[in-house]
Amino acid sequence: MTNGLNQRDFTLDPEDNARLANLSGPFDEHLRQIELRLGVEINHRGSIFQVIGDDAASRAAEKVLRALYACTEDESLTGARINLHLAESGVDAITADVAENTPEVLIKVKRGLIKGRGANQERYLHAIATHDINFGVGPAGTGKTYLAVASAVEALEANRVQRLLLVRPAVEAGEKLGFLPGDLSQKVDPYLRPLYDALYEMLGFERVAKLIERNVIEIAPLAYMRGRTLNDSYVILDEAQNTTVEQMKMFLTRIGFGTVAVITGDVTQVDLPRQTKSGLRQAVEVLRDVNGISFTFFTSRDVVRHPLVAKIVRAYEAFEQKDGDSE
Repeated sequence: MTNGLNQRDFTLDPEDNARLANLSGPFDEHLRQIELRLGVEINHRGSIFQVIGDDAASRAAEKVLRALYACTEDESLTGARINLHLAESGVDAITADVAENTPEVLIKVKRGLIKGRGANQERYLHAIATHDINFGVGPAGTGKTYLAVASAVEALEANRVQRLLLVRPAVEAGEKLGFLPGDLSQKVDPYLRPLYDALYEMLGFERVAKLIERNVIEIAPLAYMRGRTLNDSYVILDEAQNTTVEQMKMFLTRIGFGTVAVITGDVTQVDLPRQTKSGLRQAVEVLRDVNGISFTFFTSRDVVRHPLVAKIVRAYEAFEQKDGDSE
């Protein structure tokens, strides 16, 4: 799903505010559920809908939305009902049929060779290798951050870049970190722990510590990037769904010559105040047609975790379905 983004605009008729609210769910929860399953971006104003994503996925999303809207005439939709419809509609097969001959990318790090698991991860690694700005959008556990760090470590070890910057918005602290103890690195450590874990696995604790001490690896909250120009660097912006529109624009305009940027996030897990639009959401919409920028959309099918996780998810879905039927 890298590049080749398609935008589909359509209207759901007849326009009925009650039915549209039923379709969208509380705070658009139903739409976020469909986004997560299909790896698309859904925007709407009243009955006018816009779906952004891979052509097959966006077509499938339109089909699902139209079918569910028809159901709203005499049915109150629930999360369980949405799940059941997605399973029965065959959209997984539709989106899985996207054929793309992507060369395999192998990343050499201290722990050995790292390669993509599945077609989507392979497309993601190829996009990072061939584009200066890359977006990886999807749920946790799909390898977005881990593969970005692996690519960054390889570039650093091969001297293709001079430094590695790990950036994350510290939303939980409102980016006002003064009340936290320690220096800047210690203040933002809790927010960057997933990035640290990947670095330690690939380089080892001692090497990471030395590189941080020499400022070859730099840890920074997003607010501290303002006013800088980054040349010959590898920059990873993690949890980008928690950037504001202004922060995302500021970050993207920091990128200089010889720099590769990877922006990762999950648009269904935004922690910003309710009325604040996610910078990642807007970036997907604004930049989708810009040549030289890649977008890879991950879905729940790309999650790589312990086998029990799949069983847990299925158990919860079955329970929610039973609970929804009893209402």
